[in-house]
Amino acid sequence: MPTAAKLFAALAFATVAYYASETFIPLLPEGTQVKQFSLINAVLGGIIGWRIQGADVGNGYRIGATVGLRGMAVFLFFAVGGYALREMLIRATKLRYDGPGEAIVGMFDLCVEYGRMTLTSPDVMGILILGAIATAWGAEAVNRRWS
Repeated sequence: MPTAAKLFAALAFATVAYYASETFIPLLPEGTQVKQFSLINAVLGGIIGWRIQGADVGNGYRIGATVGLRGMAVFLFFAVGGYALREMLIRATKLRYDGPGEAIVGMFDLCVEYGRMTLTSPDVMGILILGAIATAWGAEAVNRRWS
């Protein structure tokens, strides 16, 4: 059921995801195609904000912070996994793998590489952590105000 808290969380976390993606782009190897990178991550962030952060309001600000961090972890899981899958499929169509098993192992290697790049960037992680907590607290405040 649509609520003001879900709408706020979706819009706020989509914004956080967009800015974190824009901050992440310079870390990618040169020549990486990033045409829709930030926009796709913003849509993913909006979905996660609606489904996770906006749905778990009403438990207080302390629990809200953990809900925000959980939303951030889910976002990172799907963003890193999705882009690793995309890159693996691009490499597979260029016949860089000898078989499907090697392609799947290559995808997990890409997950580790992209995850490491994300987790070791203080700017990206700062935006994600602070933004996720602020989004969850904002959704909590909106829920208290309009429910």
